[in-house]
Amino acid sequence: MFINEQIHAKEVMVIGPNGEQLGIKSIKDAITLSTYAGFDLVMINPNANPPVCKVMDYNKFKYQNKKKQKENIKKQRESNLEMKEYRLSVSIDVHDFNTRVNNSSKYLQKGHRIKATIRFKGREMAHTELGYNVLLKFADALSDIADIDQKPILEGRNMTMILMPKKEK
Repeated sequence: MFINEQIHAKEVMVIGPNGEQLGIKSIKDAITLSTYAGFDLVMINPNANPPVCKVMDYNKFKYQNKKKQKENIKKQRESNLEMKEYRLSVSIDVHDFNTRVNNSSKYLQKGHRIKATIRFKGREMAHTELGYNVLLKFADALSDIADIDQKPILEGRNMTMILMPKKEK
């Protein structure tokens, strides 16, 4: 974005600080007009014929743009909630299981989704129902704050299940 002396056009269409059109002016007249008003001359549309410039406070304009970008990023982050993956095993110990339940409950309370995964090793593939039971037990331990979004599915050597936070009524 070009401001004041950075603008190299001979003539520009000038828009006042309140949005009124001041007409086509030479660049010197436009800069004099903007400094007299205590503002900057900012080129808005360089591709127009003649280029369009507006008399405004450039620092305030930059600040408002930055504020809008932060707000857009915040809205985007809220809409794209993250998914956290927790790996379990068929022979998981009680303490490890409870630790994963506690950690995932904290994550679910923030509104994120949980992906619980079990990877079968070696002969564990012959007893995939044990992994299925562990995943259901995991979902049951979180049933007060989470619903099953996707039931346990076996994909190769991995069995995955997705939990999402319960909707508040």
